Amino acid sequence: MFKALLDWLFGRRPAAAQAAAPAATRQDFEQLNRNAPLREAAIGDAHGEDGAATVTYLCREAVLGRDQRIAGYQFMLHEGTRNRIRHGSRRIHHLYAEVLVRNLVTADIGRLLGHRLAFIEIPDSFLSHPCLAELPARNIVLIPMPHAEAGGPATETLGGAMAQLRQAGFRFGLPDPMIFSEFVPLLPQADVIVLRAPTLDARRGLQLGQMLADAAPQARLLVRDLPSLEDFRFAFKLGANLFQGPFITSREDWSEHELGPNTARIATLIGRLRLDGDTREIAAMLKQDGALSLRLLRYVNSVAGAHAEPISSIEHTLVMLGHDRLYRWLVLLACSTDGSQGRAAAALETALVRARMMELLAEDQPVAQRESLFLGGLLSLADVIMQVPLEKALAPLALAPDVQAALRGGEGPLRPLLELAIACERGSADSEQLQAVAERCGVTPRQASRCHIQALLWAMDIQQ
Repeated sequence: MFKALLDWLFGRRPAAAQAAAPAATRQDFEQLNRNAPLREAAIGDAHGEDGAATVTYLCREAVLGRDQRIAGYQFMLHEGTRNRIRHGSRRIHHLYAEVLVRNLVTADIGRLLGHRLAFIEIPDSFLSHPCLAELPARNIVLIPMPHAEAGGPATETLGGAMAQLRQAGFRFGLPDPMIFSEFVPLLPQADVIVLRAPTLDARRGLQLGQMLADAAPQARLLVRDLPSLEDFRFAFKLGANLFQGPFITSREDWSEHELGPNTARIATLIGRLRLDGDTREIAAMLKQDGALSLRLLRYVNSVAGAHAEPISSIEHTLVMLGHDRLYRWLVLLACSTDGSQGRAAAALETALVRARMMELLAEDQPVAQRESLFLGGLLSLADVIMQVPLEKALAPLALAPDVQAALRGGEGPLRPLLELAIACERGSADSEQLQAVAERCGVTPRQASRCHIQALLWAMDIQQ
């Protein structure tokens, strides 16, 4: 991961996502926008009824395995959009699904996912849509959902479409068969059964387990909307395999925890650097940690192709990096060294998205301001990543006052952008709320959406 981060730090930029125009008529999109405004970049020059450009947000939520590592992501358009189309026609749902799929295709989602999976909800009647063929089948779990409107496929037709797509390499998730009984005959084709935490209790879990043991022993259970670690542990004990929800960034009582030894050593270096320790002093401290010195030399040499000679000493490395780049590198390293496993790794990825989005939204600001924004986003989950109280995580870092204020919930120039990044990632925030936060930051919803998507792609790309 950190080679990619260093590549980026030294000037390489992953290609930004450019949304493609779906193959639908303008009339169709005008109807769609009356019901569910979509991001303008995804739909051409579509406008709402009042003539104003309309936007939406592409959201992604991590799905963790039983080891609490990221197994994949659910991709969706913003909750505000989904609410507007919830009672819309089947055609409106098809247009929503097509926009979502084409955004993912354009983002080259297969390359970014690597071995991870993408979970995508689509209407049950969408399985025959040709745009699905453009997705990287090996990475995709399609979740067909029923629609109240007449005209949906018969169970036999749906099963046939699923079988055909499975031959192409797609996997399938099915919604809770105890709620959507029409899917029970299709359970033998299910790779995943999708449940919602609010509907899950011990009695239903036992009943569902008995049903799946007979009809779908191969299927894994995915539980969504888990609000806390307590809920995660409950679902874990019930035998669930995949987990999704706000629990990923939830806090625990870490008052008795201390920084890990590697993080503590790096934090000491950061403290000296922020106190303007001279190069010789910093180099001497680095040399006391052979593993850290070797790691720094290896990473810097990997991106030093433009230099006539490879970097061969710690002193040379520090001169080449400069104060600000070294500080950012050390902070990134501190956030990954002792807390890079399991749920902490998922939290780190979330923090990277926040950091990059905030930095992108400040492209026209001085470098120092962009650096502060990046650090503010990255450290907004420092306690979850390092699993220590926030004060312990931040104390050795000698952060600037504006960063400190943003992280502690106070007012300041960084706080609005941090709130916007958090609102975008949740996907459940009200659309009007998102727009209000964006306006407070002095950016348009379109800018916020674009930067969020770019940040998502960047964070996924650098972790390959």
